[in-house]
Amino acid sequence: MFETVLVPTDFSKYSQKVLECVGGLPGVKKVVLLNVIGPADPQARGRDPEARLKEAKKKLADQANLIEAQGLEVKQRAEPMLGDIFWKIQEVSDQEGVDLVVMGPRGKGFVQNIFLGSVTKNVLRYGDKHLLLMRYKMLEGGDDLEEFRSPITSKVLCPTDFSGPSDEAISFVKGIKGVREAVLFHVVSSGESQEHVDAKTKEATRKLNAVKEEFEKAGIKTSVRIGVGSPAEEIIKAAEDENVSLVAMSSHGKGWKKQLIVGSVAFEVSKNGTRPVLVLRAGKAS
Repeated sequence: MFETVLVPTDFSKYSQKVLECVGGLPGVKKVVLLNVIGPADPQARGRDPEARLKEAKKKLADQANLIEAQGLEVKQRAEPMLGDIFWKIQEVSDQEGVDLVVMGPRGKGFVQNIFLGSVTKNVLRYGDKHLLLMRYKMLEGGDDLEEFRSPITSKVLCPTDFSGPSDEAISFVKGIKGVREAVLFHVVSSGESQEHVDAKTKEATRKLNAVKEEFEKAGIKTSVRIGVGSPAEEIIKAAEDENVSLVAMSSHGKGWKKQLIVGSVAFEVSKNGTRPVLVLRAGKAS
């Protein structure tokens, strides 16, 4: 499913936590561990390029040991930053033929909130590989991080607007080994009257129940849920209410055009949600 995974690391608390769980991702065999070496602090003396590269390689080796202990093959890459870090991540992901990029929402200097850092935001918006955005609960005191649920595929929220890309994402999730429970979710976001909303709700429930039958044939415990309102807000709320371990959704919905920029709903859920999000790129979730 996700045999080769790229994990960009800046050696921060969040990136370290991501490495601890990467072995639990279904189907992973190889991890490409990447550190992009940015420009030196102009006020730091003696920070020559060779010394910084040597330091990065040492830290990568330490983190590689953590991954190898999970029974995975590891390739280490320390690369100089040329332009935006995102482009180096994209370049390496192409060169290594990765199936998935796994990142935390923030890196060094992150603060206790839910917003995305600039590197993660660019990978989300402009990348063309499936992206797993890991999130963790901040424990009391702000010093430690804790997973929401282990393993990550324990209970998956699957939002759909019944578009082609959403259907691809739903089918993809159904085929992931280790999914124990799924919540199929649709948001009714418009309606000229309550009767119109009720009619849309009824039709969406019928469609979701048909998908539910397919999930249950695959041995996945499945429930159906309908929301009314803003799609992104309702998806985030449903993830909390259902206490899911993962939100898995298409990068685009209805009316999408084949482009790299991620759709608005996937972007808002990734930006403002509090649960791990798997963004499946439209046209690639096969």
